[in-house]
Formats: sequence, C-alpha cells, structure tokens
Amino acid sequence: MKVIIDDKIPYIKGALEPFAEVIYMAGDKTTPEIVKDADALITRTRTNCNSQLLAGSKVKFIATATIGFDHIDTEFCDQTGISWTNAPGCNSKSVEQYIASALIVMAEKKKISLKEKTIGIVGVGNVGSKVARLCEILGMNVLLNDPPRARAEGNKGFVNLKELLGKSDIISLHVPLNMEGVDKTFHLADDQFFSATRQKPILINSCRGEVVNTNSLKSAIKSGIISGAVIDCWENEPDLDRELLDLADLATPHIAGYSRDGKANGTNMSIRALSRFFKLGINNWKCSGIEVPPALDIFIDGTGKSTQQILSEAILATYDIRDDDKQLRESVETFEKQRGNYPIRREFPTFRIFCKINNIKAIHKLNQLGFRL
Repeated sequence: MKVIIDDKIPYIKGALEPFAEVIYMAGDKTTPEIVKDADALITRTRTNCNSQLLAGSKVKFIATATIGFDHIDTEFCDQTGISWTNAPGCNSKSVEQYIASALIVMAEKKKISLKEKTIGIVGVGNVGSKVARLCEILGMNVLLNDPPRARAEGNKGFVNLKELLGKSDIISLHVPLNMEGVDKTFHLADDQFFSATRQKPILINSCRGEVVNTNSLKSAIKSGIISGAVIDCWENEPDLDRELLDLADLATPHIAGYSRDGKANGTNMSIRALSRFFKLGINNWKCSGIEVPPALDIFIDGTGKSTQQILSEAILATYDIRDDDKQLRESVETFEKQRGNYPIRREFPTFRIFCKINNIKAIHKLNQLGFRL
C-alpha cells in the first residue's frame, strides 16, 4: 500500500508507516507521475484532486484534512470509484476564536458595545453554529440564514437573506463555495447583496474568498454602504487585491482555522477515515505532541471592569488578530509562507484563568467559552 501525504499536514508523521509506504510531498508539487501507483492521498487545499492528477492512477481513497473540499473534483471521483472524505468541523473552534478576537478588536476600533448589537450569520453549519453561540455569550442578537437547513428543518429559527441584510450591524460569512445551483455562493456578496444592507454593517469573511465579489466589496467600503471589513479569505489568493487590503480594517492570510487544535483535529479525522476504508485498525488514532504557547495562565483583575472588558482581556490573551494583520500588511508577498509557518495558536480550553473578579456574569461567560478557571 502506498500513501501520498501533503508535507504540511502536522502531527501525521509515523501514523501510517507501520502499514504503508508513505511519501511526503508539497501539495502544489504533487503530479500525476507521483500519484499514479498510489493507493491513497491525504491532502490539504493546495492539491487539486482532479482528472488531470488522478486519471489512470491506482488511487482509491482521498482524505483532505480540511473542512473545504472544493479542491476535490467530487464528480470525477464518484464516476471513477474514488472514495473521498473531508474533515467537517475540524477547525470550527479555531474560527470561533478568530471571530471572537475580530469582534473584540472591531468593537474597540469602532467604539461600540457588542451587547445587543445584531449579527447576521450566513451559513450555520459546524462553524456558523459555534459562532452563533459565541455571539450569544457576548450578549449579541443573532440572526441565522441557512437555506439548505431551513428546507430540511423548517424555517423556525432562520431568516431569509434580505431580512438578515436589512437588520444586521455585523455580517459574518460561513458558507461553502458552491459555483452553481440553488445554493450557489460564488459571489454571494455582490452589488445587490451590499445594496440590501441598511445598518452600514461590518462584513467578516472567514469562509472562502470567492464568496465575496472583490470589486463589489471595495465599492461598498468606499461608498460607506458598509462601515468596515474583516477579511481572512481572498479571491485569487495568494495574489490578493492590494487596494482591498488597504481598505480592510483587519486583514489576515487565510488562517482563521489555523489553531494547532484545529490542525490536529483535521489530521485525526483523516487518519481515522483512511483506517476505516482500508481496515487498518487505528480508527481511534490521535495526534500527540501538540505544541503549547509559552504562557498558558491568564491573570485578570476584573476590579471596576465591565463584562465585555473582562471577556475581551481573556480572548485577546489567547489570540490577538492584530498580530496577523500587521504581519500580512508588512509582507504581503509572503502570504503562503505566513500560512505555512503559522505560529502556535491554541484554543480557549487550553488556557487557565486566574481571576480577581466579583462579576458572576463574566465568570459564567468565561466558563461557557471553555476557559478553565
């Protein structure tokens, strides 16, 4: 058995060596010659698993250690008998942490309180659901839009896109990239989308760059139709639009889901899926050696501070989005390198909070976020 593995997938080395010949290869360097006699691929988004790569190969199984799978030609795979799987929800808590930091920083920058602001969440799957819960913990009003779920579950709890756009102070996108069909999301955020807004909202895109029409977004910012933008995903990345970079309040190099926990989850899910397919007997395999940041303890003196201030202090102690924003603006040309060498980021449950707080509500909310007190 032979397995080709993207060499940027963390914590995976050694997992399959007892069962297979393993070749580690840069995702964008994987060629038809390399995969022709492989039985399986474990990839990230930088490997285009299409007919050009796979035709005539022995590949029977593809696992991508990512939520997104638009780099896999699923129709070709289905037609040729290649099984495939992604890692749904693997980095959902990481994106939750990213959105938390973005909201805190934008609230500070725009001098607003998050409490009772309305956020519209477009796409309420693994990630969007966690972001919705986060925003409720932060005291925000939450509107949910997810047409596929509304059709399957009924309209209760969901609003249509027009209502969401008209009522939201902040809009956060968490949809997959669908190029066509009833649930098409390619250029979902276009001129018509932005013209339907009423509250001059802040837009956050941490799903796929192509979900937003770059020219429409630039026009909406420059005309004041929206009051701000947080962008993690870009059209044509890594060749992002420099004008949009300058217009964005916060700009990051597609790393919202790049916590070490999220990466480990993606690796776990890929190895377990491959094990089930080939009956290797390691269906409960788990990553080891996940790095931790230098400081795991957070000390907060909450005397005289509001609940939002206490939560902000805790969240930013785990991850401050401004660091990634600064790095990208200083070195746009190293977009891919910044992703490939992303620093250690761990999620809320990794951290312990030592607090001097008489604010029972803040303590409860820190617990809800997953912090250890």
